[in-house]
Amino acid sequence: MNRFTTSRGEFDLARFPDGPRDALRAWDAADEYLLRHLAGIDGGPTDLSGTVVVVGDRWGALVTALADHRPVQITDSFLTQEATRANLGRNGVEAGMVRLLSTRDTPPERIDVLLIRVPKSLALLEDQLHRLAPGVHEGTVVVGAGMVTEIHTSTLKLFEQILGPTRTSLAARKARLIFCSPDPGLARSASPWPRDYALPDDVGVVSGLTVTNHAGVFCADRLDIGTRFFLQNLPRRRGRARVVDLGCGNGVVGTAAALADPGAEVMFIDESYQAVASAEATFRANVAADVTAWFVVGDGLSGVPAGSVDLVLNNPPFHAHQATTDATAWRMFTGSRTALRRGGELWVIGNRHLGYHVKLRRLFGNCEVVASNPKFVILRAVRS
Repeated sequence: MNRFTTSRGEFDLARFPDGPRDALRAWDAADEYLLRHLAGIDGGPTDLSGTVVVVGDRWGALVTALADHRPVQITDSFLTQEATRANLGRNGVEAGMVRLLSTRDTPPERIDVLLIRVPKSLALLEDQLHRLAPGVHEGTVVVGAGMVTEIHTSTLKLFEQILGPTRTSLAARKARLIFCSPDPGLARSASPWPRDYALPDDVGVVSGLTVTNHAGVFCADRLDIGTRFFLQNLPRRRGRARVVDLGCGNGVVGTAAALADPGAEVMFIDESYQAVASAEATFRANVAADVTAWFVVGDGLSGVPAGSVDLVLNNPPFHAHQATTDATAWRMFTGSRTALRRGGELWVIGNRHLGYHVKLRRLFGNCEVVASNPKFVILRAVRS
């Protein structure tokens, strides 16, 4: 836990989950810059008396600091929502002071102050600006924030094209603000998301099928080479197995497992609301309606009963925003060990250099290489 010192007070904040492997700050210089601007340190203070909407707040730092204005938080991340609840609680803020919405929920009809932490995904920013635009009016204060490495010409063009004239601030501690003046005369258009693409013809049972991707999902316009290799080497099982596509993304791996074994029950899990919506759309479009499937937005396998799973398929991320960390992979592996029944298997694909085999041997007592190429390795660990 760290103390976030702002003009609005001091706040004890932590990421979620909070532990020694996750001891990264729950805010950055862009959050600090944005709050300084709102307080009027570099000009007059911003009027926050209307409906305040905060989009992309990474770990709830912004809405915790602004809680007395009853902001609405919109995020694609389940972990962000959990971090926000925890941070509000540890700072004595009643949960009802902040309204938590996901990117799949309908945004407020009227927005008077719109604060946007620029996401890594330009597609997610595009989709969200289109969804928010109907609630923005001529008097809406729109301020974006991000590190200088996150704000590009393409970022500013989206604000210009969807909301109105846009300019940027000077950089401060490698952070920058975006100021947008809404233009009610701009023609409103629908978001171009979700989008579909057809899979190549060399990926087993899903060859040639159509995948649906909502904005912000990894490799939303094509099949990434890691998943392609995974699909070409998935386990062949028969029987009524319970399979988990952990960190499911657009759900193509879990869909392949369901098609390869129609008797399987498949659970799709991701912490991204956009990803789980994509997985459900992909599955529904390609798999018979009588095949059992669950679609879960959550913190890995934390909600899955111990010893209830036969097979976990996993392509773990190794980035958390700008930080490179194995914390997410470690939690996925430990969660898998708990969820798997005796004899159940965890199949993992990862870049060769990540050394996942060391972690898996430590957890499971075994690990074998199923397949490899110059870039990726597929590993199998069995719950004893």
